[in-house]
Amino acid sequence: MTKNFILNTELTAHQAALFYLGQEGMLIKYHDRYILIDPYLSDYVDRHCCTETVQWIRRYPAPIEAKELDFIDYVLCTHTHYDHCDPYTLRALTKASPRAVFIAPAPAAGTLHAYGILSERIMGAVADTGIDLDGCRILPVPAAHETLHPDENGYYRELGYKILLDGLSLYHAGDCCIYDGLAERLMNTDVLMVPVNGRGYYKLREDIIGNMTAEEAVLLAKETNAGMLVPMHYDLYKVNGISPASFVGTLFSVNPAQRFHMFAPGERYILSL
Repeated sequence: MTKNFILNTELTAHQAALFYLGQEGMLIKYHDRYILIDPYLSDYVDRHCCTETVQWIRRYPAPIEAKELDFIDYVLCTHTHYDHCDPYTLRALTKASPRAVFIAPAPAAGTLHAYGILSERIMGAVADTGIDLDGCRILPVPAAHETLHPDENGYYRELGYKILLDGLSLYHAGDCCIYDGLAERLMNTDVLMVPVNGRGYYKLREDIIGNMTAEEAVLLAKETNAGMLVPMHYDLYKVNGISPASFVGTLFSVNPAQRFHMFAPGERYILSL
């Protein structure tokens, strides 16, 4: 993927494009706006949140360098874990895209400040409180990373984002497990982007906080009447992923009628409104 590949992607007034950056990184192009979600474009690993027994080695390089993304309008981070709020990527984006606004859960504002992002460029997101951004609307949705984590003010530390583009709705879950009330917020979403790497005792023992399983993702898509299901968070690290064949097998076992798309790093997918 190159900068020109993104910028030269021609869209009609009724189209949007998704570019996959790996892990949960997505870039949305809509009209002349660029929205970046959970970009992780470095080799940084936060050793404070990982045990020494697990080897965190990327299975593939980032498909583009952050410094090339000098045209970004909005950067959305779902929570402060390094593969969703990477200090090296965000610092590079701050310099490369001087007009970019950084949106993150309200409790994460301090983390963005610590990365050197100026307060006037930071917007704290609050669950169920919509944000209007130049012709599109962002609706933050609580995310349960194993469980829901409100701070002392009742603001959730992890969020997903429902993005409304005229007649098209997209949901990026961030890191999330199923909880009561999630499906009601996501009914009839056109593109459902959710993690599928699962969770369990042995992952937790290694400080690997989990997400929904492939089966749960497929069932969520079925319950919400989702148009297309996009699995995420399964392909970058061998120690915290699943086989793509496993996901596809689960989907065909649980709901073979469900539309889905599995991205390759750097791939572009064009959506019609």
